[in-house]
Amino acid sequence: MHSSSSCKTGTRHSHPSSWRMSWLQERKQFVKALLSNPSAIGAVSPSGPALAAAITAAVPAKAGKVLELGCGTGVFTRELLRKGVHPSRLVLVEQDSGMSSSLKTQFPEAAVLQVSAQDLSRHLHPELDGIDAAICGLPLRNMSGAHHHQLLTAVFEAMRPGAAMHFFTYGVRCPISKNVLDACGLSARRERFVPLNLPPASVYSLNRL
Repeated sequence: MHSSSSCKTGTRHSHPSSWRMSWLQERKQFVKALLSNPSAIGAVSPSGPALAAAITAAVPAKAGKVLELGCGTGVFTRELLRKGVHPSRLVLVEQDSGMSSSLKTQFPEAAVLQVSAQDLSRHLHPELDGIDAAICGLPLRNMSGAHHHQLLTAVFEAMRPGAAMHFFTYGVRCPISKNVLDACGLSARRERFVPLNLPPASVYSLNRL
């Protein structure tokens, strides 16, 4: 999960005020979720704009459907909108009820799924058909290998050939084991280091072999 400072006024969509959140609102929502379920947040401070820019850097403005996992307060979502991704092309997955409700208010054109990312299924969630890119804000270091396998299987079954998933970690190495990557037919590559985030983070991409 993640959060960020207040966003700049958007210019590419007709109602940018609908996806703005004040600094105080965002931090109150973040702290409430952190106290409710610390392991699901995986951080003690909100993610910053440098990390949001880094994790969305590989998503083109004219991307088709973009899947975001663990959206939190919507910092990565707002960065996608600033890049020019249309809100109707977003599929937002957030298990926390308060954050999920806020996402629906902020991004009424997006598809918001209040479900655990490990429980995603194209059969139950037709919105997942034809995903062109995925952004993951989940605390992967807090998840088991079995959960990693379940999550990656669901995500890559939903994505088109050649599509990649981008995620970040505060750890010094990829949080997904080689055994899980091999079992899923995936390769992981460290794309960027973001020293200006608090704490510093690394951005990885996952691709099919």
